[in-house]
Amino acid sequence: MTYFRAVKVLDQVINKAWVAYTLTNAGVIRPTRPDKLARIALTLQRWGPTPAAGYTAAAIRYPDEIAIIDELGTLTFADVHRRTNALANAFRDQGIGEGDGVAILCRNHRGFIDATVACSKIGAHALFLNTMFAAPQVTDVVTREKPVAIVYDEEFSEMVKDAGKGRKRFIAWFDGPEKPDCSVVEDLVAEGDDSDLEPPQEKGRVVILTSGTTGTPKGATRSQPESLDPAASFFSKIPLRARENWMVAAPMFHSWGFAHFSLGMGLAATLVLRRKFDPELTLSDAAQHECTVLAVVPVMLQRILELGDETIAKYDLEALRCIDASGSALPGELATRVMDAFGDKLYNLYGSTEVAWATIATPEDLRAAPGTAGRPPRGTVVRIYDEHGKEVADGDTGRIFVGNEMLFEGYSGGGNKDVIDGLMSTGDVGHFDASGRLFVDGRDDEMIVSGGENVFPREVEDLLADHPKVDEVAVVGVEDEKFGQRLAAFVVAKDGLSEDEIRMHVKQNLAGYKVPRDVEFLDELPRNATGKVLKRDLVKSGDDD
Repeated sequence: MTYFRAVKVLDQVINKAWVAYTLTNAGVIRPTRPDKLARIALTLQRWGPTPAAGYTAAAIRYPDEIAIIDELGTLTFADVHRRTNALANAFRDQGIGEGDGVAILCRNHRGFIDATVACSKIGAHALFLNTMFAAPQVTDVVTREKPVAIVYDEEFSEMVKDAGKGRKRFIAWFDGPEKPDCSVVEDLVAEGDDSDLEPPQEKGRVVILTSGTTGTPKGATRSQPESLDPAASFFSKIPLRARENWMVAAPMFHSWGFAHFSLGMGLAATLVLRRKFDPELTLSDAAQHECTVLAVVPVMLQRILELGDETIAKYDLEALRCIDASGSALPGELATRVMDAFGDKLYNLYGSTEVAWATIATPEDLRAAPGTAGRPPRGTVVRIYDEHGKEVADGDTGRIFVGNEMLFEGYSGGGNKDVIDGLMSTGDVGHFDASGRLFVDGRDDEMIVSGGENVFPREVEDLLADHPKVDEVAVVGVEDEKFGQRLAAFVVAKDGLSEDEIRMHVKQNLAGYKVPRDVEFLDELPRNATGKVLKRDLVKSGDDD
């Protein structure tokens, strides 16, 4: 054996040992009765790392433990396994099979999980639709993706009226006293054959839509990872543990909520779900069920803090160990306020639908450098390139590229992200500080040139977010006859803040060409379901002015 071959083998052994140690520490690997262990091993071998395997294995190991808590009550792992068997068999009886697409337009509740796992059990592809879409967006996406069926909550009936034509339709949740006219998931579950299915020849995929803040959302096709290494990397940064209660407030149709759904399967976590986010009810649920994990998007944290100290103090959150945030930018000022209120339990993941995760900021990172996106976890490579594809020097700003085992397979409608040296673009620009922490400076298509100077709106946003009279802010570039482009600031502020104060605050801290020429005060910023600001709408508003 050559020296280099020996080093490679040693690295593989060390990595396997590290993965085993991390998964054991998280509780994925734990003492189990030999007969159950054999059945679980066979399940994983037959089904691979899929939702079908996750709940089948959990039903073997923890049949009578609670898997889901939602507004209808509780379900055990054995319940979920039987329900998804019945639904999968009902789907097959309806002619849905391997390789077919099933669109899922559901809020966070058992029906979302039923539909997703049932698709996995028959090898169908699950297409997750955004619950904040308008009817034309649903129609556009469904026309492009061509699913054969749509599973949706009754409240979205009008939204899918056109999209559902010629497709099978199933209601996953309804509130009224009368049952809807089309098939109801609960009836299919109750009446269906709940016997086990044979694994499909080809595993079903999930298609998660991009956020669509700048145009029509694209479908990002993702298969399941080939190893447990990504899960181990995640657990090494964010200390999730097996058989604990997780409050998943982030929408599960989005990458961040879906990540907690997926990781929760591997850890046999109890998922606490509520269909619509309410800041106080979220705290109440987390306290009542002694949740150790709260998965949110940053705007949810803002809404929780707005409850005030007296309301927050009403709820015993002593069990809470991890507040997991992702999905949009986390301002440093907000991170500090959250940790001051709840303790140093905040973790911020930076990534995208296409690359999964790039970096994770721990509470230590956020205290030392508020606003940071953190460092890459093990197995992930992050590099910053200039416009010519050359890696930039430390501290310089450039385009962020990521490599890991979780990169998506391409857009379902065709096309891909830019790739350099095997690493994929996130679409953002940023820089590393002297300690190796990543800072995201903004979208690479948001940079404006004002009077010949390059300006990233994110830098101005972060500065204004720290102002004591500013609750929320978004800064965009708009057209300008004299300078080419200019900055416009849209501010949600406390009473008494003036436009001149905003401009003076920027002028005292940043270069003069970064001072917003336009300042507009709003009651709230326009956002999508995951909390990302719809800057396209703000640009239109600024241009109209």
